[in-house]
Amino acid sequence: MITPRTPSGVLELLPPEQVAFQRMLDVIRSGYERFGFLPIETPVFERSDVLLTKTGGETERQVYFVQSTGALEKAREGGDDALPEMALRFDLTVPLARYVAEHEHQLTFPFRRYQMQRVYRGERPQRGRFREFYQCDVDIIGKDELSVRHDAECPAIIHAIFTDLAIGDFTIQINNRKLLRGFYEDLGITDADQQAAVLREVDKLDKRGPDYLRTTLTGEGFGLSDAVVDAILDFVQVRSTGHDDALEQLARVEAASSGSASLSEGVAELREVLTLVRALGVPESDYRLNFSIARGLDYYTGTVYETVLDDHPEIGSICSGGRYDNLAGQYTKSKLPGVGISIGLSRLFWQLREAGLLEASTSESTVQVLVPQVDAELLDDQLALASQLRHGGINTEAVLDGGKLAKQLRYADRAGIRFVALLGRQEVADGTVTIKDLRRQDQFTVPRAEVVSALKVELAQPLV
Repeated sequence: MITPRTPSGVLELLPPEQVAFQRMLDVIRSGYERFGFLPIETPVFERSDVLLTKTGGETERQVYFVQSTGALEKAREGGDDALPEMALRFDLTVPLARYVAEHEHQLTFPFRRYQMQRVYRGERPQRGRFREFYQCDVDIIGKDELSVRHDAECPAIIHAIFTDLAIGDFTIQINNRKLLRGFYEDLGITDADQQAAVLREVDKLDKRGPDYLRTTLTGEGFGLSDAVVDAILDFVQVRSTGHDDALEQLARVEAASSGSASLSEGVAELREVLTLVRALGVPESDYRLNFSIARGLDYYTGTVYETVLDDHPEIGSICSGGRYDNLAGQYTKSKLPGVGISIGLSRLFWQLREAGLLEASTSESTVQVLVPQVDAELLDDQLALASQLRHGGINTEAVLDGGKLAKQLRYADRAGIRFVALLGRQEVADGTVTIKDLRRQDQFTVPRAEVVSALKVELAQPLV
C-alpha cells in the first residue's frame, strides 16, 4: 500500500483550524470590500513568457512549470533550452499587470481590485516556508497618474483589517523610497546598483541589528567609510513617537539635506500621507515613521509599508507593500502607476498558530446547531426542524443514523457544535423545542415558531 503523506511545503489543516483560517479570509475580504475594492481572480497558471518577463534568474529557479504531455513534446522539439508554455504564478502582482494591460480599455480607473488566491514557489522545504500559499492583495491602479493621497488608504485598510482580526496590538511602519534615495545621494552613494544593495541591507536592520549592518557596509563589497556608515545608522534608527514627532523628523531630514530633489519629493509625499492617515481615523499610536523600511524589491518607488505585531516582533512583517511607478510597462505602452499591500495569509496563520495566538478559535465549528435523532419515529419532524433552522439562516446538521442520545451529544461537543435542538415526543406534543447550550452547560425550551429568533439571540451574545 502507498503511505499517505502530505507533500512538503503546503499548509494542510484539520477542519477546526481550517474554520479559523477561513474566518481570517472572510475578515480580510470584508475589509477590502468595505473600502470599495472589487474582486478579481486570475488563472493559477500564466504563459511563461508573460510570467517571467521581468524576472528570470532566481525567480525562474523557483517557478513550477506546467508540463502537459503536449507541452513536453513541444519542449523536446524545441531543444533543451525551450521552456514549457505555461507556469504556475509565483505572486499575484505579475498576473495583475497582465490583467490590467489586457483589459485596460474595459476597466474604470482608478482600478481598485482585491485578489485572494494561492500562489506557488519552489521554496526549499523548511518550517514556515511554503510552496503553496495564500496571498491576499489589494491594489489601486491609475491611468497615467495616481495621486499620492491613495497611498494613505493602505494604512487605513491595514488598520481596519488587523483590528477586526483581533490578533494583538500592531504598528504600521511607513517610509518613502524617494526620501531614501535622496539621503544616500547626499552621502555620495549615487550609483543605482550600490544604492539598491545598501537599501537591501538596511531593510534587514530590525532583524540583524546595527552591528551587523556596520560590519556589512564597511566590509568588502561595500567599503563605505565609518563616517558614512555612522550617518546611515543614525538615520535608519529613527522611529517617530506620534504624528507631530513624525512631521518634526521629516523637517529635520529635509533641513540636513544638501538639496536633493528626490529627498524633498519624498518628504512632501510622506507629509501628505501621514496627514491623511490621521484624517482617515488611524490612531497615532498605531503607525510611525521608520527610516529603515525599504522593502527588498526595487519594484517600489515611493511610499512603503510594513506591519508588525507589537508583542511578537519575531514574526516579522504581517502585511507589507508600497507605491510603484508603472505596473505593466512590459505589456502596454500606457503608464499605469499604483499602490498596494499584500497579506501572506498562510505564513501568517502558521506563525500565529506557532505563537499560540489562535487557540481560542480552533475549537469552533461552522455548524451552529445539531438536530439529533431523539426518536426514530420522529425523523420527519426532526428533519423539518433542521430545514426550518436552515431557512432561518442558521447552519444546521441533522443526525440521520440515530443511536444513543448521549453519543450524539458527545459528537456535537467534540465537533465544536455549540447548540443542540432536541425534538422529542413531549416537544412535538407541546409545539416546542428544547435547546441545549453545550458551552454554557445550560438548556431552555422555546415555542417551535420562535426557535430561529431565540437561537439568533443566543448566537449574537459573546461567550464570557
